[in-house]
Amino acid sequence: MAHTLLTKLSHLGTAPCDDLHPRAPVALPPIRTSTVRFNSIDDLHDTYKRQAAGERIVGYGRMGMDTHAAFEQIMCELEGGNRAFLAPSGLNAISMALLSLLSAGDHMLIADCVYGPVRQLDDTVLRRMNISSTYCSMRDMATLEANIQPNTKLIYVESPGSLLFEMLDLPAIVAVAKKHNLLVVTDNTWGSGIAYRPLDLGADVSVVAVTKYIGGHSDLLMGAVVAKDEAVIKQLDINQYALGFSTSADDVWLAIRGVRTIDVRMKRQAESTLKVCEFFEQQAETLQIYHPAYAKDVNHALWKRDALGSNGMLSVALNFTKAQTKVFVEALELFSIGYSWGGYESLIDMVNTDFLKNHAYWNQNYPSLVRMHIGLESVEDLIADYEQALAKARAVAG
Repeated sequence: MAHTLLTKLSHLGTAPCDDLHPRAPVALPPIRTSTVRFNSIDDLHDTYKRQAAGERIVGYGRMGMDTHAAFEQIMCELEGGNRAFLAPSGLNAISMALLSLLSAGDHMLIADCVYGPVRQLDDTVLRRMNISSTYCSMRDMATLEANIQPNTKLIYVESPGSLLFEMLDLPAIVAVAKKHNLLVVTDNTWGSGIAYRPLDLGADVSVVAVTKYIGGHSDLLMGAVVAKDEAVIKQLDINQYALGFSTSADDVWLAIRGVRTIDVRMKRQAESTLKVCEFFEQQAETLQIYHPAYAKDVNHALWKRDALGSNGMLSVALNFTKAQTKVFVEALELFSIGYSWGGYESLIDMVNTDFLKNHAYWNQNYPSLVRMHIGLESVEDLIADYEQALAKARAVAG
């Protein structure tokens, strides 16, 4: 019987309960090991032979046992892929994908709205390895195509983008990539397989920071790389092993626990975030709201066409001085100041607008920007918190 994704997320990776296991816990325990034992030399040789052929079979503890295999299967279901590879963080997952698929002398195109540390990875490790990059806006396909070079091998995107949540036309980008025989790798942390599924839209590789919505409780760091194509999977497989990526069985267990509630959490946070958008729309200081699920966002039509849902992330440009913005952020009582997101708690960050100068989407000289993650608190309480913090900011001389 075929089951929906939500049903699979409730049942995949549970402890077996059958004739061989008549009594069992609900949750599969975290299986920790460094060493894998073999019953015979033939079993050992058979394991490594099958591993060399690309099978997901464990010969050493670094690759993880049953707990890891269960979560990899869950990630494949979430993202619509055929194989998932785990990494100790979201940035590790990005580096795994790029180091696996690019070689010295290659060139890649990068959407200018990507997660900031991608630029640091590019500026340090990749350039030292003679891998070159070009950043460009991917809103116009003619511009994208004009930046393709003879040695371009890959297009790297993030949709919605970091900080401003710019929705990209991923199917159009994929069409350009296929025309030029390029791979498309996308950061799907925003959608995490629930709100957005880039592999279904034609991308070759989806990278997800499990740290965020999948973990959901701000208590683990992990990343995942998911792919469909066998040739791409082979490249990821041999490089993950060669680079020594490894994740803790306890963190994997926490991720399995978190994914059970990802749908209800994200839906609740998405509903609250739309109410927050409506609140800020009524504030005189609001210059622009960045949230693709909000009907007045300039990319709303793309979100409506390609996305399956939304989440708790938004940014708001405010007509406040930096001093006023600092007062607003620090006066909030229910929001912690922090960079991450995806947990149950509300967070806020006062964005340094200098970091946005290389985003083509940031085409206004707004004085300040705050990025917020709406948690699972009562949205009425969050709005009341905004009101008192805005009042304090307004009282500060401009």
